[in-house]
Amino acid sequence: MKFADFMSNEAIIPQIAADEKQGVIREMVAALQTAGRIGADDADSIIAAIMKREELGSTGIGRGVAVPHTKHPSVGQLVGAVGVSRDGIDFNSLDGEKVQLVFLLVSPPDRPGDHLRALENISRQLRDDTFCRFLKQSKSADDIVQLLEEADNNQFAT
Repeated sequence: MKFADFMSNEAIIPQIAADEKQGVIREMVAALQTAGRIGADDADSIIAAIMKREELGSTGIGRGVAVPHTKHPSVGQLVGAVGVSRDGIDFNSLDGEKVQLVFLLVSPPDRPGDHLRALENISRQLRDDTFCRFLKQSKSADDIVQLLEEADNNQFAT
């Protein structure tokens, strides 16, 4: 699975405004809503589902990365958003570090394979230090789109 299969280019946030976990999740869900990937009536329940998932254990996986995610019946296919925080966000990450890269996923409950493949793709790409460094330094949504396309085309050594 590639970023292009689930990432919504219209839901890319090159500079996250929020400075705490729930605010970031709310901002990213709003970006998916604005992009037409989720319905306005579903935003609050999606945010609640992601926060419930966070209670089980932080999706801050370390190295400045968080991958908040949930399954939700309102989506017909896997959708994703990506955001970058210059200052970093306290996400209760496993390594205690602030998060600068956030990949948010929402998938239909009946498509667990897609959900897992997307999580695998994200974690594989984010093991590449060059990819992460370029993402953290990106200034615009276009820069991020280009980096995701390069990752999809295996232009980073993972």
